[in-house]
Amino acid sequence: MPETQPEPRYLAVGRILRPHGVAGELRVEILTDHPERLVSFPYLYIGEHPERRAVEGVRFHKSFMLLRLAGCDDRDAAEALRGQLVQIAMADAMPLEEGEYYHFQIEGIQVVTTEGEVLGEIVEVLSTPGVNDVYIVHGLLGEVLIPAIHDVVQDLNFDTGIMVIKPLPGLLPQDA
Repeated sequence: MPETQPEPRYLAVGRILRPHGVAGELRVEILTDHPERLVSFPYLYIGEHPERRAVEGVRFHKSFMLLRLAGCDDRDAAEALRGQLVQIAMADAMPLEEGEYYHFQIEGIQVVTTEGEVLGEIVEVLSTPGVNDVYIVHGLLGEVLIPAIHDVVQDLNFDTGIMVIKPLPGLLPQDA
């Protein structure tokens, strides 16, 4: 079983892209399926070592969130936050349905085929709107892309840290 990481105390819901205007407002890439919930949070947590910041305003523009934080009153203060994660406490996260998980929970899972062939470890989960997620697996076959669909993923066991897949024809490099 792989060494498991402790669950984070915070969940990323956005990434600060750049200042928006000159008054300290932030343009934020949305990383959550429920951005509308963010208008009700009095505090968000910013950065790699999350710092609690009071929210002064949240609005949406196109596919981005525009965020005002206490103490971020000009373009320079906003620029200093560029690239930082916007996070919420895990306790405030939406409850998951049966069979759902957060991406951080699946990264590090070992992937094996129904025939017992070890493919490697999930290093990243790609999300694309409107279609299934794709698991990026690194291992002895190099990089393998696994579609997150029921026809392929046969079992996912967080206790053992193992995902069992049934590869579709042509999915694995040796099949190509």
